[in-house]
Amino acid sequence: MRRQPARVAVMENIEESSPLRITPTVRALSSALRGKREQVPDSGPLDGEGISPDTEKLWFKESSAKNLRNRDFLSPTTMLNTLFAGGQVPPSVMSRVLSLCGSGILPVAAGEVTGEGLRVRVDRPAAFKAVLADGATEYRKPSGRRQGCLVLNCPALHPKPNTPTPDTLTLGQLRTILLADHMGALLRRQGFAVSYCPTLPEDSDIIAFLRALGIDWPTAPANWTNEEREEKIQEALESSPYRERETERGRKAEEGENDGALRVNLKRVFQEEGLLGYDPSLGTCVGEVTRRFYVATATALHVTSCQDEFRQQQIAVLWRASGATHTQRHLVCGPVKTPGSHLTAAQYLQLRRGQMKEASEMKYGDQVEGQTWDDIIRVMTSATVRFELLSTVHTSPVTLDVQREGGVSTKGPRGGVFVMYNCARLHTLFDSYERGVEKGLYPEIPECSQLDFTALKEEGEWLLLFNYLIPFSEQLDQSGHALDCEGGGARVNIKTEQICKFLVSLSKDFSSYYNRVHVLGEPLPHLFNQMFCRLHLLAALRELYHCALDTLNLPPIRQL
Repeated sequence: MRRQPARVAVMENIEESSPLRITPTVRALSSALRGKREQVPDSGPLDGEGISPDTEKLWFKESSAKNLRNRDFLSPTTMLNTLFAGGQVPPSVMSRVLSLCGSGILPVAAGEVTGEGLRVRVDRPAAFKAVLADGATEYRKPSGRRQGCLVLNCPALHPKPNTPTPDTLTLGQLRTILLADHMGALLRRQGFAVSYCPTLPEDSDIIAFLRALGIDWPTAPANWTNEEREEKIQEALESSPYRERETERGRKAEEGENDGALRVNLKRVFQEEGLLGYDPSLGTCVGEVTRRFYVATATALHVTSCQDEFRQQQIAVLWRASGATHTQRHLVCGPVKTPGSHLTAAQYLQLRRGQMKEASEMKYGDQVEGQTWDDIIRVMTSATVRFELLSTVHTSPVTLDVQREGGVSTKGPRGGVFVMYNCARLHTLFDSYERGVEKGLYPEIPECSQLDFTALKEEGEWLLLFNYLIPFSEQLDQSGHALDCEGGGARVNIKTEQICKFLVSLSKDFSSYYNRVHVLGEPLPHLFNQMFCRLHLLAALRELYHCALDTLNLPPIRQL
């Protein structure tokens, strides 16, 4: 491998105020490859500067343990052949790649051209020291703060005409509620002011049910009404230019409607307002539906099931007809299927809670009693339900195995239980270390600046940093960016499954590493440096777990 000489001083002085990021690093690598070159291909489509337009995907970040053994980023041979005559990377270009530095850019240690392409390896000890300084705090935040007000509207919770109960709530509707709860937590982290709609009666059965799942939905006294707001929207619709007058209808009382009912031509609304993605069969709607509408805000995100999407589009266009110009987006969920069974949300939660208690009793026996275990089972049940319903792309159907004999395993990579178990292992590790300190076996952990991170040679250690700690902040950004995308129509597609998948993948890789490596070694001074480097890494990982679980409103369990 060609190595960059005299880089040690640069590596030791990575800008502390600029967290290392994957995206700026890939951009910098692409710029280095696209810069002025000594040779230009004799043929092929080139622009005025001799650069092929087919250079958008110049680099790939590696993620598999196998590839990370010898490279962190790869520019494939196909790209090199497009950019350079015979795929030969000029020395000046290689020099630029090897000497990359700057705000947010991972330091490069080495690079070489192989049969696969130009592969680059990061200066890993320098990256460990930079990321783990200050407990990797900056890596658990979105890369930038955002502003804006957002209302998350959940049609499943609106009265129809009565407030829903756990026994009337379908699993598809439960999925939308959990998704709204998760999106609210994610968007708050990015800086959005988030509120929820509708407000539910306090002390109602549905509120108790949601709280059992860790959902803190807004409430109001049971006698609270929304009549004044409804009257204002009704008045606005009556004066709307889209209201159908008696002479325009061409038909009278239809489907049981009164002749004097207020009707709004929804098709004219989305055609004349230039609204994209709305169902062309919306037609005319009776204004009484405004009783379900609610608020004026900067952006409304309607989280609805595919079965309720048409009705929600009617309400959204009616709101527009009333004169409201605020942005409205629709996050539509696929159905939840339970082959061979039909369960309400209440029955499903009861089933999973019973299975979780049974699994805990099989593992821990008579210990499973009292308030502490009740709380553990409640959180673990919530984790199971959330991962089952949120780990799938939101537009796709979810199929659940709800056979009573299926049980819930406390072992193996099976979603929420597996994630919570591995988070608890980290707490157990640090409890063991603290007991060792109290006994005088180990000293206190020194600052990162006092440690030599070349001791972290296990492939699993770099994988945990490079695949999870560093990219997490950029993953937090994605939901906010998706809301900003205009021109895509009424629906918005957000990768709502990513946090769940991130946590499951993290847990698999952490479990593999933890089962293989003995972190707390013999209390011998010459072994302390490596142990402390590992403890810094795993302490940052523990906080990463907490941060990701917090977006699902799941508190960590300290011991399982």
